[in-house]
Amino acid sequence: MTSRLIILNGGSSSGKSEIVRCLQAELPDQWLAFGCDSFVDALPARMRESDSGIAITTDGDVSIGADFLALEAAWREGIVAMVRAGARVVIDDVFLGGSASQQRWRKALDAGSGSAPLPVPVLWVGVRCASGVAARREVARGDRALGMAAAQADVVHEGVVYDLEVDTSHSESLACARAIAARVHGGE
Repeated sequence: MTSRLIILNGGSSSGKSEIVRCLQAELPDQWLAFGCDSFVDALPARMRESDSGIAITTDGDVSIGADFLALEAAWREGIVAMVRAGARVVIDDVFLGGSASQQRWRKALDAGSGSAPLPVPVLWVGVRCASGVAARREVARGDRALGMAAAQADVVHEGVVYDLEVDTSHSESLACARAIAARVHGGE
């Protein structure tokens, strides 16, 4: 079955967003793109920098609270509902909890109306990037707390099971996107 949902996981500044843009250009079908950054941007301002929402320290440490997790669960289920309704979606995510974050996606995929929800074919993609490379990108971007990229480079992959991994340390986003696109349509 051809994938209708692609979930990219990687740390901050690993190159996921650029891969997503390349994927949208490379894949023959129309793919919607959603990411954890746009989800965070959609949160009410009072949830940013709060214990129940999301807080990012000046050294790049990220903590999330119960209200954030509840809204994030609803967001995931909404994404899955769109895929079940016929949309193709690529997700740019940061699994701060490693395998526990992947499990939350799996829970959303298992949810649905009735006792047997329609299956959603997913391609799980790990986007790796050496922490030093990601840290340099973080400085160049200027829109992230310094230290976030290095802190997330490895922890987001802990215990996560992927169908495919790409590494942007030495590969261009387009090459990574082409490898992913090949897997979406059954190529190896």
